[in-house]
Amino acid sequence: MSTKIRLQRGGRKGRPVYSIVVADARAKRDGRFIEKLGTYNPNTNPATIDLNFDSTLSWVMKGAQPTDTARAILSYRGVMMKKHLLEGVRKGALTEEQAEAKFEAWVSEKENKIEGKVKSLNEAAQVSKSARLAAEAEVNNARKAAIEAANAPVVEEAPVAEATEEAPAEDATEEAPAAEATEEAPAEEATEEAPGAEATEEAPAEEATEEVPAAEATEEAPAEEATEEAPAAEATEEAPAEESAE
Repeated sequence: MSTKIRLQRGGRKGRPVYSIVVADARAKRDGRFIEKLGTYNPNTNPATIDLNFDSTLSWVMKGAQPTDTARAILSYRGVMMKKHLLEGVRKGALTEEQAEAKFEAWVSEKENKIEGKVKSLNEAAQVSKSARLAAEAEVNNARKAAIEAANAPVVEEAPVAEATEEAPAEDATEEAPAAEATEEAPAEEATEEAPGAEATEEAPAEEATEEVPAAEATEEAPAEEATEEAPAAEATEEAPAEESAE
């Protein structure tokens, strides 16, 4: 009876989980099997493989033929490498110690590769998570800003509008004294100049006032003289009267 090592599908729709089984080559894919060797979960990265190494190697050495997918899984876990080394020991190409040393070196190298892949995947996942969180934060900030902008005009824009409208009034209030000062400046100058004009006009009046007595004095001088001369005339006229009386 020929046997095969193959995968038997399980799990749910869209997320399959496979069982690694040894079954008769004539059996259906998901039918009866002889032995279950392990499981294979392709939903993780890297894929999770749980395999009974010794039992699988025993079946392979007995001649069980793995399918293509099952062979890839067995090669990944080192079963096919171990089989190759054991065949070399059987043919006398190398000793068991040499075969075991080569296999240990291969396993160590394989584990280092797997660890490096896991580490790089974790770092990439962390970077992707950070970028996603940053993008979500930006979206949240933009949404918050939009909400604040939508609510802001009702409360905040009214005082701003009043301040904007009142600003020219304040400017006008501040500019009004300047305008009045500009207009009052000539008035003050006129006020200061007015006495000068009056002084200029009054100056001739004072001179006229002073000149009037001079004129009167000029006219009165002959009057005084006439007054003084009148008695002299009377005395002249009276003298003959006295003589006639005598």
